[in-house]
Amino acid sequence: MSDPGLVLGIDIGTSSSKGVLVDSRGTVVARASRPHTTAQPRPGWFEHDAETVWWQDFLALSRELATAGDHPIIGVSVSGIGPVLLPADASGKPLRPAILYGVDTRAHDEIREMTREFGEESIVERGGSALSSQAVGPKWRWLAKNEPEVFEQARLFLMASSFLVLRLTGEYVLDHHSASQCDPMYDLREARWAPDRVAAIAPGVEPPRLAWPTEVAGSITAEAAAETGLPQGIPVTAGTVDAWAEATGAGVTEPGDTMLMYGTTMFLVQVLSDPRPGPGLWTTRGVFPGTYSLAGGMATSGAITDWLRDLAGGEFGTLAAEAGRVPAGSRGLLMLPYFAGERTPVPDPDARGVIAGLTTSHGSAELYRAALEATAYGVRHNLEAMHEAGGGARRFVAVGGGTQGGVWTRIVSDVARIEQEIPAETIGAAFGNAVLASFAVGREPDIAAWNPVAEIVRPGADADVYDEFYPHYRGLYRSTVDIAHFLASKQRRGD
Repeated sequence: MSDPGLVLGIDIGTSSSKGVLVDSRGTVVARASRPHTTAQPRPGWFEHDAETVWWQDFLALSRELATAGDHPIIGVSVSGIGPVLLPADASGKPLRPAILYGVDTRAHDEIREMTREFGEESIVERGGSALSSQAVGPKWRWLAKNEPEVFEQARLFLMASSFLVLRLTGEYVLDHHSASQCDPMYDLREARWAPDRVAAIAPGVEPPRLAWPTEVAGSITAEAAAETGLPQGIPVTAGTVDAWAEATGAGVTEPGDTMLMYGTTMFLVQVLSDPRPGPGLWTTRGVFPGTYSLAGGMATSGAITDWLRDLAGGEFGTLAAEAGRVPAGSRGLLMLPYFAGERTPVPDPDARGVIAGLTTSHGSAELYRAALEATAYGVRHNLEAMHEAGGGARRFVAVGGGTQGGVWTRIVSDVARIEQEIPAETIGAAFGNAVLASFAVGREPDIAAWNPVAEIVRPGADADVYDEFYPHYRGLYRSTVDIAHFLASKQRRGD
């Protein structure tokens, strides 16, 4: 008879946190969520307060779920947005809000400065990825130049997952995948910190001990048990970045498997058996030892639909239904989705959104569909870059809140001419954490049985229409980039 104990998975996302309790058969026996906000103190800046967002969300979810099942909790795994930079003092106390992943573009000057300092070829050869707004190293350099009093006090650096692991266990640990996004501070092939780079970028800071996401980082302390309601002594995994936890929960674990995550941003993760650095993409360590990932991330996707919903004053369901009745091509509209700059495969924090072809005859439905189509063109662009880098995509799995309703996934399948599997469990990274925790406590979960395919979305007749639009999408950035950069410089100065 299988162990009846439950595993707890909790994820800290960009706009909400989620948790699940899962039994030994992969059944979700309880779930909970908490919304939160992301601070934007200046254009291009995105931050989370670790105490009021990460820790308070974790406490609320753990307390709600700790007694929700009929069996004891035997393991915990956490994930969160990443890579992020949270500088902390020697005790682990945060010194400022966390600077978020690639949507935060404040370190644009430092990216150029550090690329000249270390050399782009050396950075890519050693770390797998060119420096971009996604990289942690330039954020450290920005901190040193702009907040020297914080930088001088920093002794530890944390991400959402490692902050929670530290609070729960007292252990200062970061998983290999998250570390591999700390460019240029991690040696991808050696799977260890690059001590010379760490010393040059963050002198006086002790890098965390490295572990794999399925490894036990420590156990719940008495103090954490009293605060969270979780049993003292149960194991906590090292955790990882949310997208990679979500990929694991969706069964994206074998070379050639590719995840498309429909959320506030669009994220793509392809599993590799060996590193294949590609221009404009991120090559990282994978979730499991011996694996690598080729990843891409758009700076906005669902964030644009949120913006449009607020402008139009409607509901997502209504807008999606109306957009579904608009023909492919949005009645002659073409949009660039770079409303917060772009990450891949156009690493340009000063890129900006463009809506081309707009007339007074266009309404919210056409704009909404144009936004969905813009994201789909961005997916196609990323997938083409992955193919050019040597990635061998064989299977595509779609996850995230944007898979609901069918309109967006259908557009992406048409634009990119791909078949997408949609799994039954769509709560995402929290479920993936439950999978990671199960490995850590000695179970060997059959992910395909835990989370079977519920739907397959195949390309249809509109694919031919999008083939006609796509070259113009690619040309629109090249045609407007100088204007976008001029406007971005004005926005940074508040002009």
